[in-house]
Amino acid sequence: MDWSSTLDEYEKLVIRMDTPRVVIDNAVCATATLVKVDSARKHGVLLEAVQVLADLDLCVNKAYISSDGRWFMDVFHVTDQNGNKLTDESVIRCIEQSLGTGYRSLGASQTHLPGVTALELTGTDRPGLLSEVFAVLSDQRCNVVEAKVWTHNARIASLIYINDIDSGSPLDDDSDRVSRIEDRLRNVLKGDNDVRSAKTVVALGVTHTERRLHQLMFADRDYERKVGSSWGETGSSHGLEAGPLVTVQGCAERGYSVVNVQCRDRPKLLFDIVCTLTDMDYVVFHGTVGTRGDEAFQEFYIRHTDGCPVSSEAERQRVIQCLQASIERRASKGVRLELRTLDRRSLLSDVTRTFRENGLSVTRAEVLTRGDTALNVFYVTDAAGNPAVEPRIIDSVRERIGLTNLLVKEDREHGIGKATAPGDPGLFSLVRRNLYNLGLIRSCS
Repeated sequence: MDWSSTLDEYEKLVIRMDTPRVVIDNAVCATATLVKVDSARKHGVLLEAVQVLADLDLCVNKAYISSDGRWFMDVFHVTDQNGNKLTDESVIRCIEQSLGTGYRSLGASQTHLPGVTALELTGTDRPGLLSEVFAVLSDQRCNVVEAKVWTHNARIASLIYINDIDSGSPLDDDSDRVSRIEDRLRNVLKGDNDVRSAKTVVALGVTHTERRLHQLMFADRDYERKVGSSWGETGSSHGLEAGPLVTVQGCAERGYSVVNVQCRDRPKLLFDIVCTLTDMDYVVFHGTVGTRGDEAFQEFYIRHTDGCPVSSEAERQRVIQCLQASIERRASKGVRLELRTLDRRSLLSDVTRTFRENGLSVTRAEVLTRGDTALNVFYVTDAAGNPAVEPRIIDSVRERIGLTNLLVKEDREHGIGKATAPGDPGLFSLVRRNLYNLGLIRSCS
């Protein structure tokens, strides 16, 4: 480590203590790469570590989290999307550099996009809404460089990165044009029956896209049960066969609240849960993460940043609802369609209009532009929200857009290699046993 000549010995000691120590081990476990992180504890440090792994599209099959006193210790068992151990030296080096240099800024984006204007949108979801949004941007001569769209509980949130379609320049300096775009998008998002205020604003500063989407939907109170909807404790408004099971209980011996989560496993699940707890101002002191088949099990010992555990039934219910919502927002609903084609003006407007004209609704979307190529992913349902879309409708859409350009893909968020065998003993008892052995609780039963 190179030291500046202006630093005294005390400052060097502080830097050494605050700089995380990272060890990546491929020898200990036969099925996963171990990523071990030790650092001084601060609010959000767990989210920073999990965010690095999530941004690299790594799957966390197991994790052990401990944060006694002023020190934070984590062990993550990770694989790539295919369930394999990490062998790519560039990925390993990226983990070491990202985690071992004090982490990135907690709000940093996965890939900061220069020369774009970021728009944040929230409002009431409805069939054809995304088509109308992209039609407005096309009419205002805006090029969509990148975008992410989530829907949940009849609400929609999106971050859209745009520039001028002719010059490729951001729109930040043209306040009149930005105001016109905001007004038109706000009118589209309101629709006819929006009981809440639709919002369209220009995002200021650098933000982590997916964390910001969670924040937007949380601020929009998408976790509240919609009147007349079945969404809530047992599933989403789109009729998922089994929703996430979340419980919050007390641990009076040490003043913790214990959060248990059981749901279908998928990539970035840990990030979504830790992100929500962090933004709700809870601190994770201990935790265990595990998987069995396609199921995920997570347990966290938490307190509020003021040092208090969950203290009322209303607060307990709010934590449960918010964690359920954070899990369901990214859940795959519908048929996965992947579009790969030459980028052109009004491409997104034309594609989403074709979806709308064939009675399809977009429940989630990721839009990327790399050079002159558009790489887009859409999850679509029928207009009633049913994920089982008739094949003839999908075939009709593909014929209009291009059979070689628009492909139906199997959902890659399931069927990931798991590290935990079905016969393994209880995963969550490990944390309780560790606390018992340390004398922090009276019973580990």
